[in-house]
Amino acid sequence: MSLFEALVLGLIQGLTEFLPISSSAHVQIAQELMGLSSLSKPQLTAFIATIQIGTELAVVLYFAKTIWEILSSWFREGFRSWKNQGSQSRLGWLIIIGTLPIAVLGIAFQSQIEQDVRQLWIIAITLIVFGIFLGLADRYGKKTKTISELNIKSGLAFGFGQAMALVPGVSRSGGSITFGLLMGFTREAAARYSFLLAIPAVLAAGGYQFLKSYGDLPPDLLFATSLATVVSFVSGYAVIAWLLKYLERGSYMPFVLWRIFVGTALLVLLSLGVV
Repeated sequence: MSLFEALVLGLIQGLTEFLPISSSAHVQIAQELMGLSSLSKPQLTAFIATIQIGTELAVVLYFAKTIWEILSSWFREGFRSWKNQGSQSRLGWLIIIGTLPIAVLGIAFQSQIEQDVRQLWIIAITLIVFGIFLGLADRYGKKTKTISELNIKSGLAFGFGQAMALVPGVSRSGGSITFGLLMGFTREAAARYSFLLAIPAVLAAGGYQFLKSYGDLPPDLLFATSLATVVSFVSGYAVIAWLLKYLERGSYMPFVLWRIFVGTALLVLLSLGVV
């Protein structure tokens, strides 16, 4: 992997991680188009895990004040009865509860996820199908509820939406946002909670994969990975700020159209044997 290729993948990761278009799909498509066959699977796994941590650190920085409020409130009130906890302490529990589906399913189906479903044909289909689901949810969801109206049931439902992203092409944010819109949450509220919900899952999974495979990175690839991670961090932070501002007035329809376009183009390329 050249330095340029690493930076391109880092930029793609940062630009797509928080948009409901599936960063894993776009990174894998880019890998195939660039023909990164010189990398072993452990090396590629370590590279991707590291740049994902970069984007998730962007979320931590962007929501640092909110995260601090949640943590301090949770440690102070989290073991009182539910009705005697403040909204931030409850939100902390809802993030924990919402993380359970992806943690349980990710562990239970780890080998299938890593070996069987990471295929471009599957990615193309899920981009299109779940893009249509997102469009329908955005069109027909009531979009009236705020984060303050989250409860255990809806927090768990968001979690199952996030867990759908174990299938490449679904999108972690896209899955949880779709479920949120279907439950009547506003576009901005669904996105904001989706970002907070992803922090434990991505940091845990990315950290585990990194620690397991970073030893496979030679010095030159480690340097390229570090630069790509910085790029993914900076671009990811910019995307979060832009998206939350955009959703105050805009819809998810541009992302739906993009998903359908990329999925269709990928099907054509696969049919022609180009990739």
